Amino acid sequence: MKFLKPKFWDKKQISLFSILLFPIALFIKLLNFFKRFFTKNYRCSIPVICVGNIYLGGTGKTPLCIELFSILKNLNKNPVFIRKKYESFQDEINLLKQIGPTYEGSKRINAINDAIQSKADVAILDDGFQDFSINKNLSIVCFNEKQWIGNGLVIPSGPLREGLAALKRANCVIINGEKNTDIENRIFSKNKEIKIFYTKYKAQNIDEFKNKKVTAFAGIGNPINFFNLLRDNNIDILEEISFPDHYNYFGKELENLINKAKKNNTILLTTEKDFLRIEENYKKNINYLKIIVEIENRNQFIEEIKKVI
Repeated sequence: MKFLKPKFWDKKQISLFSILLFPIALFIKLLNFFKRFFTKNYRCSIPVICVGNIYLGGTGKTPLCIELFSILKNLNKNPVFIRKKYESFQDEINLLKQIGPTYEGSKRINAINDAIQSKADVAILDDGFQDFSINKNLSIVCFNEKQWIGNGLVIPSGPLREGLAALKRANCVIINGEKNTDIENRIFSKNKEIKIFYTKYKAQNIDEFKNKKVTAFAGIGNPINFFNLLRDNNIDILEEISFPDHYNYFGKELENLINKAKKNNTILLTTEKDFLRIEENYKKNINYLKIIVEIENRNQFIEEIKKVI
């Protein structure tokens, strides 16, 4: 979904905009209710692990999927990534294809069946928690500790695809950020059996940008998280520029960014997802931050994976 997230979505106090949009949000909740109970559910012949969210974008699904792929390979499995086909979201597809076999289709179940024909033995759904047509063997829901659930309301009143009660369908929650007992208590109030794990992003090439001034830009779900990650690693950001999620950059915009960085004698730095959306002839002037996700209590997380494979 290509748009700049409204600021009122993440305010704790309910705004007038949220109230005015609430009838639409209520209608969407009703649609989700009927969709769940009237969608035919398919059980696959291989385990399906879903990495999804209820907060719209910027929760770290794709990095976690990549880490999950590595874990499964180390367990001697033959995993694949499954994505629903969206023409405008090719950055995530291209990122996954760099890691391992990636199948996409207008229906995820068709992509899974294609993967099974190619001898895959575990399917990793990057997104799909709201796809009720597929029976999941393990459902993982991702949050970012900073944004959490925003104002707690469903789109368009707030940033949620569905309410927190949806965690009744989940097996694990992954929180990117610091330990937060208030968040944990909210989660356990919806599902006492759910397992909670914490993750942190580790920048693999951060040393390239130390002691240098940076012009940073990002078109992801929560650009502020990218900028904060740079600051946490003591990167000197001269300017930060936000674009809508999955933004397709025009040549003129990239030229302006490159010229601005040169004028201010800074390094032009973006995310890996953004870098994959940039035309080749501009890439030589743009750097990207390569990150991996580190899971606290990783061994316990792996045990949860072993239960379903």
